[in-house]
Amino acid sequence: MAADGITAESLRTWVRKGEAPAISDGRDGGVSVAEELGRLRAENTRLLKAEQEWRLEREILRRAAAYFAQEVK
Repeated sequence: MAADGITAESLRTWVRKGEAPAISDGRDGGVSVAEELGRLRAENTRLLKAEQEWRLEREILRRAAAYFAQEVK
């Protein structure tokens, strides 16, 4: 048993469980590295656009809140 109370077998079990999704996520099922890279780049582009929209919406709400706060005074 390790000094922190974790046995070697527990650690091995956790490592195996952590590695299992990486093996069974479909990457070994014919998805090439280029296809995965293309998918990730497309997702990154989508997320960057969503972030840009979120920032714009946040700025509009910030300005609206400031406007209405001044109107109340």
